[in-house]
Amino acid sequence: MDWKLYIVSDKEVLLGKPTVKGTRLSVDHIVSLLAQGWSEQQIMENYPRLTKESLKAVFSYIHECIQDGLLFTQTKKTA
Repeated sequence: MDWKLYIVSDKEVLLGKPTVKGTRLSVDHIVSLLAQGWSEQQIMENYPRLTKESLKAVFSYIHECIQDGLLFTQTKKTA
């Protein structure tokens, strides 16, 4: 899946946060909904401009960010 066909970043839209192309839905918002327990079906019903492919692109984008080390938590070493 080439997420670049579905995920865009434009400084004029949501201050440049990655969004689903053609919407003002940020990747962050969609991941937040999933973290709150929303199903893919609930998200797609509430945001009809999303497609199954665009939702898969969100997952692909996050996966690539994790692989590239862009998303990780640093833990402080205790003495």
